[in-house]
Amino acid sequence: MNIQKITNYTLIFLGVLGLLFLALILAKGDDAIEIDAMQGNFGSVSYIIFLAQIILAIAVILSLGFSIKNLVSDRNKLKSSLVSIGAFLVVLIVAFVFSSGEETPLQDGEVLSASGARWVETGIRTFYFLTFIAICSMAYGSVRKLIKK
Repeated sequence: MNIQKITNYTLIFLGVLGLLFLALILAKGDDAIEIDAMQGNFGSVSYIIFLAQIILAIAVILSLGFSIKNLVSDRNKLKSSLVSIGAFLVVLIVAFVFSSGEETPLQDGEVLSASGARWVETGIRTFYFLTFIAICSMAYGSVRKLIKK
């Protein structure tokens, strides 16, 4: 049995299962589901949510698997990917070094730790650095094209 047949049978099985769960939800009705949810019983909806999580996990695993397989099969792609990941890590480290953290009270009365505040600031600074790098690289490319003409 080839991979195409396995994929088709799996898709058909998941589709029929999704239709079955949808039919169960539609047969139960909105009011009954809301009343059950108020009492803490999410049974009829949780089945289709669990199925969606399984499908999402399958999609993520397959896409990561094929991406890694393609990277490993070609040395040049692997090298350029590792260089890109290294450059991103350098930007992340620089953003972390420039960030400072202090305890911050939140709206719900809890307190964000100094470490948590530093990581939030690191994420914001990383976004700013990457935006700046992207703008500079686009400007460089445009200026270079104008000079060549």
